[in-house]
Amino acid sequence: MSRIADTPIAIPSNTEVNIQGDVITAKGPQGQMTFTRHALVDVKVDGDQLTFAPRDRSKHANALAGTNRAIVNNMVKGVTEGFEKKLTIIGVGYRAQAQGKKLNLSLGFSHPVDYAVPEGVTIETPSQTEIVVKGADKQKVGQVAAEIRSYRPPEPYKGKGVRYTDEHVIRKQAKKK
Repeated sequence: MSRIADTPIAIPSNTEVNIQGDVITAKGPQGQMTFTRHALVDVKVDGDQLTFAPRDRSKHANALAGTNRAIVNNMVKGVTEGFEKKLTIIGVGYRAQAQGKKLNLSLGFSHPVDYAVPEGVTIETPSQTEIVVKGADKQKVGQVAAEIRSYRPPEPYKGKGVRYTDEHVIRKQAKKK
């Protein structure tokens, strides 16, 4: 039984949440997001809290209530504070540079890699070896960070490549003679 749905979501004072039919809209300083709730889930606003409950006693409805609550909680947190992922580039000559809506990557290939940044996500490069991906949508921020990492994932022998800042790469021993 999902216990995630039992925890109410606290709505911050600078965030506005509206429910019209099946559509839940969250508006805050970082932007606006919408989500269509599932038919098996009831959503209620109690002052400055959102509560979720399954419509029937089935396992499926209970699981969907927890999933819907987690998605709406990420929406509220995203429009209030936003999400960010940090990437680190390790390797000689590997560098990144943000140019407007494009990220220019030099990752040891014979050509530079240009990544077009999607709407709703911003990319900053505080240094040549650091990339910060920010946005209100948690899924979109994680997807963009994963796509950037996929150009040159960290390899296990020297550790070169693009990795998350908090990622630990297990190194292998080189071939012995």
